[in-house]
Amino acid sequence: MIVKTKKYALDKKAYMKAGLKNVFIDQWWVILIALAISAMTFVVTSNWWWIGALIAFTLYVLFWVIQFAGVTQLEQSKMLFDKLSYEIDSRQILIKLNSKQGMPMKWDQVKRAWADKKQFVLVINKAQMMMFPYTVFKTQNEVKFIETILKRKGLIKE
Repeated sequence: MIVKTKKYALDKKAYMKAGLKNVFIDQWWVILIALAISAMTFVVTSNWWWIGALIAFTLYVLFWVIQFAGVTQLEQSKMLFDKLSYEIDSRQILIKLNSKQGMPMKWDQVKRAWADKKQFVLVINKAQMMMFPYTVFKTQNEVKFIETILKRKGLIKE
């Protein structure tokens, strides 16, 4: 079975949110470092430890926000935010610019995926993601088929 999506453009704000979520899933240990620096207040009594940890963590988050905001503005990543359609099957994802131009992407390029209330998110790397809102599929059966593929490939847990 091949699932053909409707043409849609990736929303830049949704992309930034999903990107930040992906970074925090990948690098959860940064919070532990900030907490460890804050805990130094108990060793050497000074409020500067937790203030410094808060500033460092804020700068870390700001760095990633700027990275994802920059991706939405770059000419090289403009194609990510164009109106595209997709053909998805168990072998590959075919990214179609129009009926004659397309690019296949194998499932082994996808590192991780998750599903939330509104969409599927496929993570290619830290800065590249594919998002499929449930509204781009024609039927609920297509959504279930994509979810089954993702489970079989081991990209999402049951």
